[in-house]
Amino acid sequence: MLDIHWLQTFVTLARLQHFGQTATELHMTQPNVSLHIKRLEQATRVRLIERSPFRLTQAGERLLQSAERTIAELQLCQSDLNALNQLSQGTLAIAASDIISRLLLIQPFQRFKREFPGIDLTLSNTTSDQAAELVKAGKADLGFVMAQKRSEPLFYTELQQVTWCALGHGLARWQARAVAGESDPLDEPTLILLGHDTRTRALIDPSLPLLALPPCRIMEVGSVDAQLDWAEAGFGVAIVPDFALHPRLNLTASVTSLSDFPGTSLGYVVRQNQVLSRAIKQLLHWVEEEIQKPNPYLTRGMEP
Repeated sequence: MLDIHWLQTFVTLARLQHFGQTATELHMTQPNVSLHIKRLEQATRVRLIERSPFRLTQAGERLLQSAERTIAELQLCQSDLNALNQLSQGTLAIAASDIISRLLLIQPFQRFKREFPGIDLTLSNTTSDQAAELVKAGKADLGFVMAQKRSEPLFYTELQQVTWCALGHGLARWQARAVAGESDPLDEPTLILLGHDTRTRALIDPSLPLLALPPCRIMEVGSVDAQLDWAEAGFGVAIVPDFALHPRLNLTASVTSLSDFPGTSLGYVVRQNQVLSRAIKQLLHWVEEEIQKPNPYLTRGMEP
């Protein structure tokens, strides 16, 4: 019978290809790592690794495939068992992009800690694609994502349709000049856009002609915070999701609702048939309440 701890050591060693690093990651001694591999080879009656240089044998490659599936399935099973037992102690792992986590999750997380003090929240700040992969692999219990593509074995629930806004002074003036056929090279607008890893360019680039602007410059920055800061400083126009204009930011630049831009979706993913604990359901309820709060920036209408 193969011991799950031996398999975990084997999978970690196969990934790191180093006995010392494996021992450090698993909080073991290096001799114990070697002992686990030795016992695994004795139980399977085959040689699994070559040490100098390190490589998996053909048998090792085959065992690795099964071991990874087995460990992942056990992790998913334990998550469901915890949910069925209404776990009041332990860890709840959340994955979300930076903009979602900071603007939508902080207050729900505060309420969660008061209601469930025995459950530790862990948050992975990542992209929507990576958040979905963490949930799929059982490394996160819940993922908040934008523009989620349908993907087995995940189940996606929409929380909000996301529309786009332009933050920055002068957009209406630039549009009027474009209609009139006027152009001042010194006054061409700069559109501040996020980098490709957030999908923002892929989502809005096809829609930019709808703004009817004269030729404009584009600058990519690394975060929504940077977008808002540059726009507030009068550098240009930032194209952002509507929920990024959070009331507590105290913005002063003009806000233009881009109602003609195609919207996208914000929601969460869990594994199909995953059992959701009372704690997860309550967290989702608080996130929905946060999303539904009225936003004064979005009631200003178009820039005068």
